[in-house]
Amino acid sequence: MKKASGVNNLEELIANMKPLLNEGEYVFASVSNTASIPRDITICEIKEKEGITIVLPKKDAERLGLPFDFVASWITLNIHSSLEAVGLTAAFSAELSENNISCNVIAGYYHDHIFVDKKDEKKAMMVLQNMTKRT
Repeated sequence: MKKASGVNNLEELIANMKPLLNEGEYVFASVSNTASIPRDITICEIKEKEGITIVLPKKDAERLGLPFDFVASWITLNIHSSLEAVGLTAAFSAELSENNISCNVIAGYYHDHIFVDKKDEKKAMMVLQNMTKRT
C-alpha cells in the first residue's frame, strides 16, 4: 500500500498552514437526494442514514429553497496535509475552542477546511494565524 502524500509533521503543519478565508457565506443543508442539486455549486456532501448533508453557498441554498440554520465562513488551511497526519485537527480545534469558537472540519485530499460561525470569522482567522507564529 502506498503511503499517503502530504505533510505529516505536526509542527510543520501548524507553522505552514496559511489559513485562507474564502469569500462568501456557506450553509449545511440536509436533503433526501441530490438529483435536483447542481454539482457545480456544492462544496461537498456526506451521506448519513438520516439524509445527505451538502455544504453550499447560502445564496444557492436560498435559491433552491433548502432549509438551513447555520451560516458559516469557510477557512482553508493551505498546506497539503497528509490524510495520515496526527494532531492537526486536535490542535486547531482546541485553540478555537479555547476562544469559544465552534468549528466544523472537513478534510479534503490536499487541505483541511474549517467552517466557523460567520460572526466568528475574524476571530477564528486571528487565532489560526497566531498559532502559526508560535511554532
